[in-house]
Amino acid sequence: MNKIYNPKKEDFKALLKRPTQTVADIEAIVNSVFKDIKMNRDVAIQKYTQKFDGVSLDSFLVTISEIEEAKALVSERLKAAIELAIGNIVKFHVAQKTDKIEVETSKGVLCWQEKRPIQKVGLYIPGGTAPLFSTILMLAIPANLAGCEEIILCTPPNSEGKINPAILFTAALCGVTKIHKVGGIQAIAAMTFGTKTIPQVYKIFGPGNQYVTVAKQLATKHGVAIDMPAGPSELLVVADDTANTAFVASDLLSQAEHGVDSQVILVSTSEQLILKVEKEITKQLYELPRKEIAQKAIENSKLIYVKDDQTALDLINEYGPEHFIVCVKNEAFYIENICNAGSVFIGNYTPESAGDYASGTNHTLPTNGFAKQYSGVNLDSFMKSMTFQKITKEGIKNIGNAIELMAEAEGLHAHKNAVTLRLESLK
Repeated sequence: MNKIYNPKKEDFKALLKRPTQTVADIEAIVNSVFKDIKMNRDVAIQKYTQKFDGVSLDSFLVTISEIEEAKALVSERLKAAIELAIGNIVKFHVAQKTDKIEVETSKGVLCWQEKRPIQKVGLYIPGGTAPLFSTILMLAIPANLAGCEEIILCTPPNSEGKINPAILFTAALCGVTKIHKVGGIQAIAAMTFGTKTIPQVYKIFGPGNQYVTVAKQLATKHGVAIDMPAGPSELLVVADDTANTAFVASDLLSQAEHGVDSQVILVSTSEQLILKVEKEITKQLYELPRKEIAQKAIENSKLIYVKDDQTALDLINEYGPEHFIVCVKNEAFYIENICNAGSVFIGNYTPESAGDYASGTNHTLPTNGFAKQYSGVNLDSFMKSMTFQKITKEGIKNIGNAIELMAEAEGLHAHKNAVTLRLESLK
């Protein structure tokens, strides 16, 4: 890992640059696939599935028999673990429900807000080197709690045209409406435009590689909303001499193994800790089955020494990490003052892995600095807030003149007239 000591504040932005390609580098490819799928629909999807996933499929839809077969292949121990996670995720997301808000803003003017579910949502679940069935929990559970009518899932098939059994088991358990064997750019395009076999959706959720991230951004140009620009995984740990060195190294490696374009950063006020963590990473890395992937991610990662907590906090807020672990004596300082982070993990016994799987919080989070303006997925991500109002005769008398004056000042006389006619009818 790259070690940096006492960086200057003006160098923070360059120092913290993510190891990702720019949108311009891959947008042309994504645009080409989108145009093809918009024009040729299922035929184009078949072509790209053959090209990118190495398999030719007659049908993308997962059958009931495939789901039943998958259920039998998942061990009872894993099923129990998934059910434990479901219980915690449900508890946390149910608690996010809010009641109708009703206010009489003026006498006779009643305004209220209610939430309605997004009717059709699409979930993208990466397959690739790691079948992320845990992401189904994080997306399908709140979608169901919100009351979404259609929950469409797309995930890439393997070279045999199959989906990992844990993905199918979890999707069925969480109430997914339809599961399709489609991955990458073509999956996002399919849910954007709709095809004969894959429904069009109103909002797309889920993480993915840089191509999927750009594809989601392109989907917004075609009237489909997205959860956030969630790209390659990242983690920042702030730690001092009170931190457990082995724990810190394990947390850094847990994100590094996601992909070669992942990034992990350690920020510390202790030079000694930095050296210890570096040695521990080397030791633990050797034992990992995915060490080649983790090693490449580690090459993009950094160990940063700063002189004090305030400098560390300034650097962290500039970075805006997806995952932020706090392992310091003065943890309250960071908890109270952190502004930009997707999800925060506090103390030596709170690994980021807990949030990934079973503590209850959602692991679909903003990356690439988008924690500065985006929230992670939550119950409200699957809902829309709608406002209502009802005005009585007394109410229109109370606010009517103000409306007339404001409309006239803007030169919108039809707006004014809509009120004037009502006021005159009450004389």
